[in-house]
Amino acid sequence: MDLNLRKAILSNVSDHNQEQLEATIVDAIQNGEEKMLPGLGVLFEMIWKEASEDEKQEMLQTLETSLHQQQA
Repeated sequence: MDLNLRKAILSNVSDHNQEQLEATIVDAIQNGEEKMLPGLGVLFEMIWKEASEDEKQEMLQTLETSLHQQQA
């Protein structure tokens, strides 16, 4: 069986509006379930591909700051 996880995830959210996308993201983060991580990864990949270089730098700075705060 050929399962393309990316396609399945995108198919599940392709008709979502902004409110529904936000609810999906918030739910995945709040539940903290490992099975939700691939979906968040696919959504992040979409954001990354569409982001400008400045937006990518901002995301990287945010990630770096967040990681350093986790270590404190």
